[in-house]
Amino acid sequence: MKKLLVFILCMGLAVSLAACGGTASLPSGGSASSESAPSSGEGVPPTGEPSSQAAPESTPPQSPPSSEEASQPQPSEAGSPGGESSQSDPVVSDEAEHEGSSLEEAEMKLYVEVGGRTFTATLEENAAVDAFVELMREAPVVLQMSDYSGFEKVGSLGTSLPASNRQTTTQAGDIVLYNGSQIVLFYGSNSWSYTRLGKIDDLTGWEEALGSGDVTVTFSIGG
Repeated sequence: MKKLLVFILCMGLAVSLAACGGTASLPSGGSASSESAPSSGEGVPPTGEPSSQAAPESTPPQSPPSSEEASQPQPSEAGSPGGESSQSDPVVSDEAEHEGSSLEEAEMKLYVEVGGRTFTATLEENAAVDAFVELMREAPVVLQMSDYSGFEKVGSLGTSLPASNRQTTTQAGDIVLYNGSQIVLFYGSNSWSYTRLGKIDDLTGWEEALGSGDVTVTFSIGG
């Protein structure tokens, strides 16, 4: 009986020692701390020193525009559709300038003052009229005019205008250039080679203003 108890105790002690020795023993070839612990130069930077690979800076989120900002129109890069500037210098073509000049000439009137009255006349379009107008731009042209044959008054300009004569049958109110330097006002009719200058618009009182003798006539222009 005693031998059996001693055997049991010895067996229990052996089992206990075997169990303690198994937990305390370590596998050969290294320690647990050397395998799990990282080296001082790898993985974790030393305390107090920043990591060589800095984390990328985070961009703050863009806040949505307010309702007031969203309602305001945004200017385009080019300033106007198509990339062209909205402000452009006005371009006046030669044709437009010519039309403006023609309109000015069409509205220009010849004023004829005689016998205390003033009459308007519509001018022709020719070189003689252009030259006559230039004379009147400098100053009104005043002529002493004589009666001839009971149908016209004739006065000398003292200078020649570029003539473009053609056979003409005149009527009362016609104003013509004769012989390049003579201005003729008709209150009757005649057929001769003249350059037309213009015609009186309204003949009311025209013959009475010219009278039957010599007269002083003033020519001027206006629009």
